[in-house]
Amino acid sequence: MPTHSTSKIFVIGGTGAQGLPVIGALVADKKYSVRALSRDPASRRANALRALGNVSILEGTFADEAILREGFRGCDGAYVNIDGFNTGEKAETYWAIRSYEIAVEEGIKFFVYGNLDYALKKSGYDSRFRAGHYDGKGRMGEWILFQNQANKDRMGAAVFTTGPYMEMAISAMTPMTPSVEDGVVTWRVPLGNGAVPHVALDDCGYYARWLFDNPERANGMNLEVAIEHVEYQKLAAAFEKVTGHPAQYIDTDLDAYWNGPLKAAADLPAGYNADPNDKSTMSFRDNFTGFWNVWKYGVVQRDYGLLDEIHPNRIGSVEQWLRREDQLGRELGKGNLWERVQPENLYKAPPLLKLTEDKRKGTL
Repeated sequence: MPTHSTSKIFVIGGTGAQGLPVIGALVADKKYSVRALSRDPASRRANALRALGNVSILEGTFADEAILREGFRGCDGAYVNIDGFNTGEKAETYWAIRSYEIAVEEGIKFFVYGNLDYALKKSGYDSRFRAGHYDGKGRMGEWILFQNQANKDRMGAAVFTTGPYMEMAISAMTPMTPSVEDGVVTWRVPLGNGAVPHVALDDCGYYARWLFDNPERANGMNLEVAIEHVEYQKLAAAFEKVTGHPAQYIDTDLDAYWNGPLKAAADLPAGYNADPNDKSTMSFRDNFTGFWNVWKYGVVQRDYGLLDEIHPNRIGSVEQWLRREDQLGRELGKGNLWERVQPENLYKAPPLLKLTEDKRKGTL
């Protein structure tokens, strides 16, 4: 790949949970400017992006070739993180392919694809581990790296593989939202003795910036990131240590889990714009049953030595993350962690996941 420093980056997925820290890291020192795509330029999240400075908003959807061309044109970098909970697997497959193809055509020099683990493949194609929103991205990540073998001198590409955000474990309306039972913060999830490779959103910003700052090394790379593999006994013990309040993890069988807080969503399509009558559309229950099995049975690994090299100051443990989050919450006037997970506060906070804020509706 020719030596090239990108300067203007088109971002798809900028208003999602990952988008704000990624764009924040890109524009922090004004080395990069960002054009971010949003269906609603007046939204809370779009306004938060503008407030970072060096960010413009393009109104539209990634499911529109004319908008994709307008977005890529005049930019030399791209960060594409398609919302699989909007699209479902089928549409994500098509639009990930077209995003890559149009980016090449429009002269993008470095393309980063926001990815998740191809867990079905990593499990040996065992459908107990099929989670559509993971596999939908993972297949496309492999496809992009394969295209890159032929195109790497024209447009370099990297795949950025994240995982469940650590923030999801202390937020409302996620698969691992905590409850407070008789004064004890409680995670009831079907994890067994497994562990979740949780990702810190702020670290996502650092890693994404690193990929654009180091295109020669990053070209062709699948950078798979996490804090650590978090056992939920360890999460509860760390929460107790940091806050001084009791916490517990209760392993839960799948039937009990799906008869809990997520019961109302269980039979909805996992992708809210996917056709529920299409046999390829997974239900929320089927999708997240596979999701939990992936973590319960240790399908996904990480190279933590590589992450230490790339990000020497990364958050390296769940306790470290909780301490930092507790301190940040106090500084921002949100209260300490114990206060923030109380139901009366937990459900008043702005949603972490965009699909919750969109109320699972809208267009592609």
